[in-house]
Amino acid sequence: MTARKTDWRNPGPAPAQGPLIDTFGRIAGDLRISVIDKCNLRCTYCMPAEGLPWLEKDDILTVDEIDRLARLFHSLGVREFKITGGEPTVRRELPEIVERVCALDDVDVSITTNGLLLDRLARPLREAGLRRITVSCDSLLRHRYAEMTRRDAFEKVTAGLAAAKEAGLDPVKINCVVIRGTNDDEAVDFARLAHDGGYDVRFIEYMPLDAERTWEREKVMPAEETLAAISSVYELTPVAQDTPQPATAFRFADGAPGALGFIPSVTNPFCDSCNRMRITAEGAFRVCLFAMEETDLRAALRSGTDDAGVERLIREALWHKWPGHKINHPDFVRPDRSMSMIGG
Repeated sequence: MTARKTDWRNPGPAPAQGPLIDTFGRIAGDLRISVIDKCNLRCTYCMPAEGLPWLEKDDILTVDEIDRLARLFHSLGVREFKITGGEPTVRRELPEIVERVCALDDVDVSITTNGLLLDRLARPLREAGLRRITVSCDSLLRHRYAEMTRRDAFEKVTAGLAAAKEAGLDPVKINCVVIRGTNDDEAVDFARLAHDGGYDVRFIEYMPLDAERTWEREKVMPAEETLAAISSVYELTPVAQDTPQPATAFRFADGAPGALGFIPSVTNPFCDSCNRMRITAEGAFRVCLFAMEETDLRAALRSGTDDAGVERLIREALWHKWPGHKINHPDFVRPDRSMSMIGG
């Protein structure tokens, strides 16, 4: 990362050309596009039991609008695209959206899903061009999964994971949010699933992005503690990474095909090397997961703004990106949106 050359609070005009860069020299190359805010689960660390006020259909980006933005970001150097929600599989046009993004040259496209509908969608998504997928699953115990998601749907998740494998998606990643006193005792079980089943399991620290604002720091299970628990059972080998990544990755020393990753979003955030951007389901552009400001790209698209004008909005927003979130600072302020409203 190059040295900062200007004050991010008063940085002057954004560069009109070149890579998507901020004042800290971070080049943004990863775009997460939420295609819907609705979800068919009610995870306790994400939303209330009754759900949230959902967007009207006309409020969310159309397939053509998503396609236009994906093409524009691609022309600006973005090569990693993740389709998210809410729960993206509840959007009827998901295979078409995936097909359009995958049609771009030299791109890495994935989706993050809870897996409940993968038993029937894994193959259509693979046929649309998808090569890999991430499934969120925070417990391997049926009763605990039901408690955490407020839905008795664990068997649907396992069926979805099997369907993803059968369809040829590779790797199949599993994201597990680890919460102290809730599911931290399952770390070794998830590692065993990775080892025996060939999955890539990522352990993510519990972040303050729940709609009910009940997050407590005491419930954060540091990634290093999760790693220590697993290392007491399995010998792990670090994976060398060419570029900075959110997850510290490991393989199993015995050569098993699975992999593990540990994402210390709270205890050791990766803000200094973050290259991520997000677009919410209704087209709000966010340059940080915890950003307090957004740029309305939907309004620009629907008012007839040309691509050059939309590009200027994108560059200006990114140019004002802050050094990083302040979870570990006394002046930390939570964003108004919860995770499902932002898009993972």
